[in-house]
Amino acid sequence: MSDSVQPKLIVHGGAGSSLQGKGGIDAVRQALYQIVDEVYGLLRDGKSATDAVVRGCQLLEDNPRFNAGTGSVLQSDGQIRMSASLMEGISQRFSGVINVSRVKNPIDMAKFLQGERDRTLSDMGAAELARELHLPIFDPTTDKRLKEWLQDRKDNFQRSMANVIAEDEAGRGTIGVVALDSQGRIAAGTSTGGKGFERIGRVSDSAMPAGNYANRFAGVSCTGIGEDIVDECLAARIVVRVTDGMSLQEAMVRSFEEATENQRDLGAIALDAQGNIAWGKTSEVVLAAYTDGETRGDSLEAENGTVVFVV
Repeated sequence: MSDSVQPKLIVHGGAGSSLQGKGGIDAVRQALYQIVDEVYGLLRDGKSATDAVVRGCQLLEDNPRFNAGTGSVLQSDGQIRMSASLMEGISQRFSGVINVSRVKNPIDMAKFLQGERDRTLSDMGAAELARELHLPIFDPTTDKRLKEWLQDRKDNFQRSMANVIAEDEAGRGTIGVVALDSQGRIAAGTSTGGKGFERIGRVSDSAMPAGNYANRFAGVSCTGIGEDIVDECLAARIVVRVTDGMSLQEAMVRSFEEATENQRDLGAIALDAQGNIAWGKTSEVVLAAYTDGETRGDSLEAENGTVVFVV
């Protein structure tokens, strides 16, 4: 590996149809840029892509504006169940937790599992792991999310809670980070609080290779409607296409054309080993920000409709 690679970074805070529920464009841009600046500082100082991705996910999880960690949405029974995954590109090693409760940063558990034989754990197993790691009990509920859940329940009291899905911005909320470090290593991480008011036991794309995938050629983190992302197997599809010889731009364009044809509601951020930075969306908005070490940019004012942008 060359030690002269210019690190690159892209992060996202979800997708949807409006920025208003997250405080408006200026507030979202400021929040994302602060995270980009701190995380890129780690890459500039020689930290690994994996360390940078974990730190970026922690910062996004800790910001109640985004639907992951603190500020996660409530499921149909009023509980929060979060999922997160991490993939390191050189080893091509995936790890994650599914529907974990009462922890501050699910991405920390995904990081620990990178070194374990059993690398993806669901609800009970994830809860047991949290106890083994002596993670402090943490309630990620915010007043805003509780009010949203109470309103959803009021609006749908005549229907079975297990058959109701909240049709708001939370449904497409996820956070993610993809990084290329100075050694040419790529890592991707994704974390979510779910889509809100969902059936108990529902599994999101965020702890699957469909929503988070990386190898030595490229890395991708997805956001949007989880079922749509799974149906497209979007993250893995893009990475495999780059691995098979497509440019990152070609892989993104082809994959988003297919997603559009299939009427999917989703977005993705990506990096390749050559340092190309990309994002794409079929939703109206994807909340992404990036830096190449010299300039920052974001996706917040991109036109509506399907867009693929490559730096």
